[in-house]
Amino acid sequence: MTAIARIVLPALLLSVGAAANAFAQADAQSLMRAVVGVETQVPANARTARGLGTKREGSGAIIDGDGLVLTVGYLILEAVATDLVLQNGRRVPADIVAYDHESGFGLVRAREALGLPHLALGSSGAVEAQQRVIIATRGGMEDARGVYVVSRRSFAGSWEYMLDDAIFTAPAHPAFGGAALIGNDGKLLGIGSLFVGDAMGPGRPAPGNMFVPIDLLKPILADLLDSGHRAGPYRPWLGLYPQEVRGHVFVERLAEGGPAERVGLAAGDLVMAVGGKPVASMAEYYRALWSSGVAGDTIKLSVVSGA
Repeated sequence: MTAIARIVLPALLLSVGAAANAFAQADAQSLMRAVVGVETQVPANARTARGLGTKREGSGAIIDGDGLVLTVGYLILEAVATDLVLQNGRRVPADIVAYDHESGFGLVRAREALGLPHLALGSSGAVEAQQRVIIATRGGMEDARGVYVVSRRSFAGSWEYMLDDAIFTAPAHPAFGGAALIGNDGKLLGIGSLFVGDAMGPGRPAPGNMFVPIDLLKPILADLLDSGHRAGPYRPWLGLYPQEVRGHVFVERLAEGGPAERVGLAAGDLVMAVGGKPVASMAEYYRALWSSGVAGDTIKLSVVSGA
């Protein structure tokens, strides 16, 4: 581990009281109450049931006075029932408002008044490495942790997902799904998505979490509330889950019945180019894929069979 990891990260193991003191001119107890539990039920035959389960639990941040809750999208994907669980144990049914695959955000709205404060949206673009922040979850003050932002960089996931400027924090919080990342001004900076082993960057082992920056929500929020999805054409989806290995992009697995499986691609195949553009990383693969057309278009892949 690097010198900064050895020196800085142990100092971040803050007590609950120290975490609360990070807020400047803000009521920490009130802010913690603005984060609630999100629990969903997904049918056993849903496409994502095998990987994500049929009973999903995480957190979400209340972002307006009418019970609108922002969470991570995989908690609500294909859900048929959604409940919000308040810190006093009260359960409130909720309706799914929107799911946005590009950002990874999900929105739900309580069916009845919550009587709780909400978090104002902050500016994630100004968040820099070594900035002190708070991770807040459905557990309230007892589960709040003071952490540091340790890097800002792109993130590519095998499920046809990429962020250009994700927020990485450390030490890791185990209840990261849908957790709220809050700045010292008490405003929401991001929503928790993943546990990672390299929060400080590739080749620098440091357990931490990846957060989706809140600035990605602002330009699409009105569309999500109006229609349940962002405006404009959808990106092409191939149902191909890539894996990057030493400067090469391989097919790790395929979505059952997806376009890639239907044309005969198989796990182990090597993807050389997309739309005539050579690809050597998952980021290059996604950028080439998404610039080659929109949903419904024919996408040309150059593939070497792994058989």
